[in-house]
Amino acid sequence: MTEVDPHFYDRADALIELANAQLAGAARGPVNDSLVYATARFNAWISACGHASAAEMAAAKAETLAAFVEQYRRLLEANLDDYIARFDAYQSAGKR
Repeated sequence: MTEVDPHFYDRADALIELANAQLAGAARGPVNDSLVYATARFNAWISACGHASAAEMAAAKAETLAAFVEQYRRLLEANLDDYIARFDAYQSAGKR
């Protein structure tokens, strides 16, 4: 991820709030699975929007997968590092 637009965190927080609201009727695992599926589905659509044909999209599939997986890996790593550094504060805030 390069430059963060001014509404980036507002959108991310809204999606996290939606996922948290889903916890009222489901466990964390299934909520996570749905969120990951939705992200993958949206990423596939984003990819399709960048191509003129299915053949063109198929030709770029490996590159597209690598780009999205790398982006996710970097973001997950950064968030894991953040949670490790602030574990007690984050976990105690969630228990209120």
